[in-house]
Amino acid sequence: MLPKVARDTLLDFCRRMFVIRHFEESLVPLHDKGVFGGHYHLYIGQEATGVPALSCLRADDYLFTTHRNHGHLLARGADPKKLCAEILGRADGYNKGKGGSFHTVVPSLGFLHTSAVVAGIIPLATGAAYASKALKNGRITVCLFGDGALEEGAAPEAFNLASLWKLPVLFLCENNGKYGAGRATGAAQSSTMAAHPLTDLPKAYKVPAQQVDGLDSGTVHATISQAVEKIRRGEGPQFIEAQTVRWPGSESNWPVVLQNTNASLAWDVNAVPEKVREWYRSCDPLLIYTRELVEAKQATREEIAAIDRKVKAEIDEAVKVAVSSPYPKPEEAAKDYFA
Repeated sequence: MLPKVARDTLLDFCRRMFVIRHFEESLVPLHDKGVFGGHYHLYIGQEATGVPALSCLRADDYLFTTHRNHGHLLARGADPKKLCAEILGRADGYNKGKGGSFHTVVPSLGFLHTSAVVAGIIPLATGAAYASKALKNGRITVCLFGDGALEEGAAPEAFNLASLWKLPVLFLCENNGKYGAGRATGAAQSSTMAAHPLTDLPKAYKVPAQQVDGLDSGTVHATISQAVEKIRRGEGPQFIEAQTVRWPGSESNWPVVLQNTNASLAWDVNAVPEKVREWYRSCDPLLIYTRELVEAKQATREEIAAIDRKVKAEIDEAVKVAVSSPYPKPEEAAKDYFA
């Protein structure tokens, strides 16, 4: 279902989802051509979680994210030009090329840290929440991570402290279960986690926890909104597991775009390779969302196609600007350190 917000906001959610999708798809050919190196992960398939979830926050709230960070940054309003330049290691990037894909930070948007260390941000986010409570500044912290983070000892330790001290922190776990499982149902069990469902782990520390369908933008928006309200009332931490279905392009060691997305796929996926067609038909949150907009008469197919075209042109321009950006000067490597 759609989030219960104004039509303009619904259309803005659609735009942001297209921004994430086209941005992420644009990175694969850049990497394949050697324009940037190193590993990277993409947020494709989780747009209906990140976009409505982060819209529930205040501008001054804190966020900590993990290696699938591009989508979170863009959902929060990051400039695609500056983010792409950062990923390419260029001087015009958010962190002058020092952060790259895995470690981009944008304090002006509330993102204090991005870490590729699995679960590395969980204790940091808990610490930031402790600071907010001590300072009584009214800010909450949102910690965004994947299901694999729960395998690390940092997770239960943080849940314990957050619960003991009633810290203002939202733990948002995006569980991108393996492709082929169909739409997220919660039935799959991790081969490396005895806790099942995953919400059993935070509940053991008396952290209220619930599962939501991460492909359902309306449910995500309502659930996150309610959790945020409880945290702001001083009720302590909340844990939400958003279940998505892993994009088939992430099944290999390196991201592979099997089909560039366009709005027309929402109504006809015959152009998609048969082996991944079912994901695009029933598990692609962007296409699900666009269909819901039309079915609810909140937008026409033509309006969505126009949003799609405009965003694609913007991302194409962002890539050009980023590629033309210079590399930072060698002396920049010794700047901005602190101890």
